[in-house]
Amino acid sequence: RGMSAPTLLMVNAFIGTANFKKLYQALGYAVVTEWTERKAIALVRKTPPAVIVADFFHQTDFRDRLSNLESLLATAQASPATRIMVFYEPAHQAVLDRVAARLRIDAALALPVDEVKLHSVLEDWRSAPD
Repeated sequence: RGMSAPTLLMVNAFIGTANFKKLYQALGYAVVTEWTERKAIALVRKTPPAVIVADFFHQTDFRDRLSNLESLLATAQASPATRIMVFYEPAHQAVLDRVAARLRIDAALALPVDEVKLHSVLEDWRSAPD
């Protein structure tokens, strides 16, 4: 078997990400879905995916962090080859900017996600040399 398909991990796929599974597969990604951040982190530690696509949201009830993704993002920093894409509500832009100032996020797309833009970013990543 030649090159195996790169893995694309969808995390918390309940706002924007779930609709795009077919698009990811059409681009040649093997799609894995994790519904909890804890499981996603375990997977990223064990076998870092080529791409992580996650819904970013800000919750005021988080005491020690700004969003749902910081732990996952922090874990992914250890895998420089893993590209990180987040979908976010435009209202959360300021919070996203604060998180992105500390943790690498390779692409952030505002909801509703522009499918053409999503496709082109993923296609670029897919064809980029490792």
